[in-house]
Amino acid sequence: MSNSSAANTSGWFTRARIPVMLVVAFLLFGTGVFFPFFHVSKLWIFDSAISVVSGIATLFKEEEYFLFAILSLFTLAFPLVKLSLLTLIWMENDQNLARLRRLHKWVDSLGKWSMLDVFVVAVLIVTMKAAGLAKLEIGLGLYLFTASVVLTQFTSARIHRELLPAPSHA
Repeated sequence: MSNSSAANTSGWFTRARIPVMLVVAFLLFGTGVFFPFFHVSKLWIFDSAISVVSGIATLFKEEEYFLFAILSLFTLAFPLVKLSLLTLIWMENDQNLARLRRLHKWVDSLGKWSMLDVFVVAVLIVTMKAAGLAKLEIGLGLYLFTASVVLTQFTSARIHRELLPAPSHA
């Protein structure tokens, strides 16, 4: 195989990974928000599994609208918008480069907030454990969700390198 065909194969493989990364990130996100983030046991009597979706629904039922809105925004809306924008950028990769760069700036801005929800959950877990209020076990949802956030960041960086190279200053 010549160097040019090896480079073409390598380029195709690299470019084919991005859609796979996007699909996996969507799947991790979708399952992560429904699987339990943690299991809570109080006094060996009360045992509950809490997912992102069930926790947000509980906040709404309990009329904690501010927390409901904040967690819905950072935990559900931001990741979905970010993944959707990355998918749009990838699908329109042969379109207006200036527009794609603007969209990717939005993705970068959203990315700065993407770990906030994981941080909030971590603080909640540490606080509950330190106070001895309950026994907490980390659930699969937290790992899936965190993996989605991290994979989305990697995908964003890969898309930036593949589609949006820095303009040359010749």
